[in-house]
Amino acid sequence: MQAQESPAEIDESLYSRQLYVLGHEAMRRLANTSVLVSGMKGLGVEIAKNIILAGVKSVTVHDPDDAQWSDLSSQFFLSENDVGRNRAIASQKCLAELNSYVVVTAYTGALSESFLEAFQVVVLTNSSLEEQLCISDFCHARNICFIVADTKGLAGQLFCDFGQHFVVYDPTEVEPVCAYIQHISQGNPGVLTCVDKEGHSHGFVSGDFVTFSGVEGMTELNACEPRAVRVLGEYMLEIGDTSALSPYQRGGLVTQVKVPQEHSYEPLRAALANLEIKDADPEKQQRYQSLHLAFQALHVFCKEQSRLPQPRVQVDAERLLKLAQDLNVRQEPLKEDLVRAFASVSAGELSPIAALFGGLAAQEVLKAASGKFLPLAQWLYFDALECLPKDGAASLTEESCAPRGCRYDGQIAVFGANFQERLGQQKYFVGSGAIGCELLKNFAMMGLAAGRGGSITVTDMDTIERSNLNRQFLFRPWDVSKLKSEVAAEAVRRMNPHINIVAHDNQVGPTTELQYGEDFFQPLDGVASALDSMRALFPLCSGTYVDSQCIRYLKPLLDSGTQGTKGHVQVIVPHLTEPFGSHSDPLEKAIPVCTLRHFPSSIEHTLQWARDEFEGLFKLPAENVNRYLQDSTFLEGQQSSVEALEVLELVRSSLLEKPQAWQDCVYWARQRWESLYHNSIQQLLYSFPPDHVTSLGTPFWSGTRKCPRPLEFDCNNDTHMQYIIAAASLFAQMHKLQMSGDTAAIQETLCATTLLPFKPQAGVKIPVTDEELQETSAPADESRLAKLRQELAELRHELVSKNLCTAYLMEPIHFEKDDDSNCHIDFITVASNLRAENYGIPPADKCKSKRIAGRIVPAIATTTAAVAGLACLELFKLVWGHQHLSAYCNSFLQLSEPRLTRFQPLQASTCKYGQKMWSCWDRFTVPGIRDDGKEMTLQELLDHLKSVHGLAVSMLLHEQATLYHSLWSKQKKEKQLIQRLTQLVRGDANNAVQQLPPVLVLQVICEDEDDDTTLPPIHFQLCRAL
Repeated sequence: MQAQESPAEIDESLYSRQLYVLGHEAMRRLANTSVLVSGMKGLGVEIAKNIILAGVKSVTVHDPDDAQWSDLSSQFFLSENDVGRNRAIASQKCLAELNSYVVVTAYTGALSESFLEAFQVVVLTNSSLEEQLCISDFCHARNICFIVADTKGLAGQLFCDFGQHFVVYDPTEVEPVCAYIQHISQGNPGVLTCVDKEGHSHGFVSGDFVTFSGVEGMTELNACEPRAVRVLGEYMLEIGDTSALSPYQRGGLVTQVKVPQEHSYEPLRAALANLEIKDADPEKQQRYQSLHLAFQALHVFCKEQSRLPQPRVQVDAERLLKLAQDLNVRQEPLKEDLVRAFASVSAGELSPIAALFGGLAAQEVLKAASGKFLPLAQWLYFDALECLPKDGAASLTEESCAPRGCRYDGQIAVFGANFQERLGQQKYFVGSGAIGCELLKNFAMMGLAAGRGGSITVTDMDTIERSNLNRQFLFRPWDVSKLKSEVAAEAVRRMNPHINIVAHDNQVGPTTELQYGEDFFQPLDGVASALDSMRALFPLCSGTYVDSQCIRYLKPLLDSGTQGTKGHVQVIVPHLTEPFGSHSDPLEKAIPVCTLRHFPSSIEHTLQWARDEFEGLFKLPAENVNRYLQDSTFLEGQQSSVEALEVLELVRSSLLEKPQAWQDCVYWARQRWESLYHNSIQQLLYSFPPDHVTSLGTPFWSGTRKCPRPLEFDCNNDTHMQYIIAAASLFAQMHKLQMSGDTAAIQETLCATTLLPFKPQAGVKIPVTDEELQETSAPADESRLAKLRQELAELRHELVSKNLCTAYLMEPIHFEKDDDSNCHIDFITVASNLRAENYGIPPADKCKSKRIAGRIVPAIATTTAAVAGLACLELFKLVWGHQHLSAYCNSFLQLSEPRLTRFQPLQASTCKYGQKMWSCWDRFTVPGIRDDGKEMTLQELLDHLKSVHGLAVSMLLHEQATLYHSLWSKQKKEKQLIQRLTQLVRGDANNAVQQLPPVLVLQVICEDEDDDTTLPPIHFQLCRAL
């Protein structure tokens, strides 16, 4: 496949999510980097896939050997027909299809020095130690970044050498620290007092470099060379000599500047004898040292035997241990059982381990190519030997792990043939987003649901967009606009024709509970939820809902999420671990209304204000007008409230001020500009002049409250014109008018436009806080509301009688962030930046504005692959049926550092009621159908709970409805108690035909129950057990 020429500018429609991780400069450096990946087994193809998706200049895949059956358990771009073909040649076409901007070539010859000179980064996988040392020496001498990545069974190794003078341009993933200046002293050193945007401590550390902007008085600091700071306290910094500068007056921002760092690395030959891994845990250090020796011993074993140790052959395991002991010249503590276990699985090829290390190693390639983030220093070891069965050799033997001549031989070598059969019988439910694509690929390689009785259900109601192609690797450009679930299912069928997979395009939530209810969930062995977000969400539905369904049906849940280079995996096991919903993340803090309206202090505030403007100008008016024209009861629904008055005023103005031509839209946009950026600011300054003081005598405009200035419209100002064009275009689209891009004609219209001068009004009350806003809110003007209803009713009657309703229908514009041709982001960016200019806030470019206003989660393929690998390691344990909490691992990783932390899940919490302890996984199962075939009444249910479970019920609920309360009147209770549960749930006769699930889940509160006690739900069965 011929690659397109790398673009001079980054293709933001393709790389948008990754751009928010790496940035434009790092992406440009990537696009000029040529990479060699040697070894096209499972690990090599994972690394190549991830860096091709990332957008390097070129990737050469190298392998002198032919594909074997064992490769197919992890190499997803090889098929059974490729066994016997060269791995690199067989993989090249599929790899090249991943990104048309990247040149992908296959090479099968020797890795000579003349060949290696063409690359900026060289990655070796599946290579001998002698080859690694030779190429490492050459690369170190030539300043070529060198990486060794290797996986053997359930263990992996990573080594990086980026030379003696490697420059890191941006070592961290976090945004630069920024704080609002409150005061700067004149002195040597000058002392600066500041707060962050929440009014809290500044967040700087000694040694940080900073710049200044928007400072009044001491203006010499604005745009000065970066100054080093020393922290004096939570709110105070030393900033160097300010004694000769002008006195500070007010305002300003102090912002961290990220300064390039130079790092030095040792070549492999020197680093082999000096294992240093930054980990304070001595137990882990001993484990890493043992793995370090085991991998070296494995090279010696392979040189001796011309093969890897055979699975579960004790003689081979003992020989490897002896070699490791001989290599341990420093007499470091050696975990002998770990080395033996490593030997027993070293012939294996596992997709999850390849995915994990493929993500880790690929991120190091991107660091080498871009100078973005701190590289690995210099070793990383990992093992997941806890995935093996607890009885070890009792269930895994040389015979059970011997090759079968099938595509799962690489996995059978680790887990045995019986386990492979169990994997094939599994039934799982998964989504098809970025992590979902990686999970499905791993499932196909593992043979999950590829046997008799196995099945995977994949659901996603979204269609494929171009921005998905950068990290959702199952999709190609020709798949854009197709359903994700269907394309993903077909892609994994090509990877493994034996997999049993069904694609749905449904949302998962309460509205589809009858479809995804008991009949669907009960046969499942587990659910895998995933989203590009650190908050664990199932595609198209909150994680809390899916978690509740897994609790309800007692199903394991593999939850995973990513945000940039951060990722997490949580395994939830019935009756064993705490469910996700018990510790959900806090909701995002809302920006106070008064801050948005009058006192913004950051670009996030102005962007949210601009997003609200978009909705209020181009979506809500059209929706309300259309409802008014199409729904004869619309006016009746506008009850007495301030909101109803605002809606009707908006409908009236939209109809009576309907533009007739493009020029009218331009005039409207000009009026809107004047109102927002000049008049409203003048009114604000009239109410609160720049020298205004509070009742306490302190300056009103200080700290996070920035004193604004009105703007003067200039048709020769590009930003002003961009607002007019974007606003007028959207206004015209909403009114279904033809737009014009003739800038000269627009300027001519503007020059001919005369606006009345604005005069601020006395007595205008501007609330300073949301509390004041609530206190000053006036009730709706009833007479004005009645008059509006009457006027609009008459107008509607006239339009209906003249058949003009259709002509007055409008087009609501729904915000779409990923279509650069629709003016949505253009409008929000320019509207926000003009308001930022009002308040002296640094503007944001279109890319940053799109991320913040569109609430885009930064994402990159490397993290996605690594997280999916970690999730599938936990799936192995679920299939084994591990019942010890210590067997499972939750994980957190941050590839930018890099950091990988694994820890034991929390045990399921319990509460006590009566004399018994209950967990969130328990439930009270009640057969709702009596022996005579009739359904229980509420009274019978309460009696059953009392006699069988000892529950003295004081309150019974179904979802949000209260079915019983002990404090009700005697008459009301008697009326309720004689009714059947289905009658109470349906509520009234109008809902008599409502279809109910076979099990009603009820919540119960009992007498003498503590406030912090949550009793298990009642599962009221509406059908008899067979």
